[in-house]
Amino acid sequence: MSKRDYYEVLGVNKDASDEEIKKSYRKLARQYHPDVNPNKKEAEEKFKEISEAYEVLSDSDKRAQYDRFGHVGPEAGGFGGFGGGFGGTGSDFGGFGDIFDMFFGGGFGGGQQAKGPRKGADLRLDLSVSFEEAAFGVEKDVQINRTESCPVCQGTGAEPGTHSSSCPTCGGKGQVAESQNTPFGRFQTVRPCPRCQGEGRIIETPCKECRGSGSVRKNRAIHIKVPGGVDNGSRLRMAGEGEGGARGGPPGDLYVYISVKPHKVFRRDGYDVFCEIPITFSQAALGDEIEVPTLEGKTKLRIPEGTQTGSNFRMKGKGIPNLRGFGRGDQHILVKVVTPTALTEKQRELMRQFAESGGEEDTGKDKGFWKRAFSK
Repeated sequence: MSKRDYYEVLGVNKDASDEEIKKSYRKLARQYHPDVNPNKKEAEEKFKEISEAYEVLSDSDKRAQYDRFGHVGPEAGGFGGFGGGFGGTGSDFGGFGDIFDMFFGGGFGGGQQAKGPRKGADLRLDLSVSFEEAAFGVEKDVQINRTESCPVCQGTGAEPGTHSSSCPTCGGKGQVAESQNTPFGRFQTVRPCPRCQGEGRIIETPCKECRGSGSVRKNRAIHIKVPGGVDNGSRLRMAGEGEGGARGGPPGDLYVYISVKPHKVFRRDGYDVFCEIPITFSQAALGDEIEVPTLEGKTKLRIPEGTQTGSNFRMKGKGIPNLRGFGRGDQHILVKVVTPTALTEKQRELMRQFAESGGEEDTGKDKGFWKRAFSK
């Protein structure tokens, strides 16, 4: 792909001073910096192009060489060779494909600059939802700021009732030819027209609403349907809800990235839900029917006699709905036996009687436990 003229990239004349070049670079760098335009590929490429142009034009030696030879000077690694000389074969003429592309605008065909419809850029939206909303789905209305076709001029850039005219500089072609001296002789370079910026048309009376750009920035309410079963980091694509296209092109897409807030009780693993439930010593020893929380409210759970800490009770079909509609996961209840504290004297006596009656095993006398613990 042929490179644009560095002076054109920075928007300065060829006799611009170093200060003018620096000032223009700083202005453009702030406008197209990736931090200011996150996830916008076009802005990133523009910033790289601006930086490359400034690197050459800010250095007096490089600028002088560029003024004399253009891009075939330092950019091609000197004039001694271009990737193998003329000895190569194939469609790129032994490494000269880029050089011919530079001089003739893309091979030997003359190369017209693409002036047709162009799809708009994609947009990203970060959406935070609750644990329950992620599980069962939710619908939300959000505001986004995006570029749209100007409603006044319908994207033409011209004030209603007026028309654009053919560019007198390029004759409506959108390109101009410039002669350039190189080590190989005099070549003609085809570049986008600096007056019409490659459009081929001049707007005599720009639209007051969009100032001739054909597009405007608008805040729009977007209705988003989040399906049940999404997880943290899930991405939804909303076709046609991105930036407006150029020259009648289709709009880009809107990508919604889901962030799920943590829950105070539940945690998720795939489509299964886990929660820890405390029970008393007597409930664990004697068994009981207790209330436990689920995503849909409270329900009863039978705790069998002799339940130990860490026991897992599975409640089938009480987890997260499958995103593709294939049933639901399960809910797991992990039991934690809470040791009683602040006993009364009567309670302590009852506990001692319980222990002395043999109701509480002495793990210190369990020879099998110690044998298992230290066995190799």
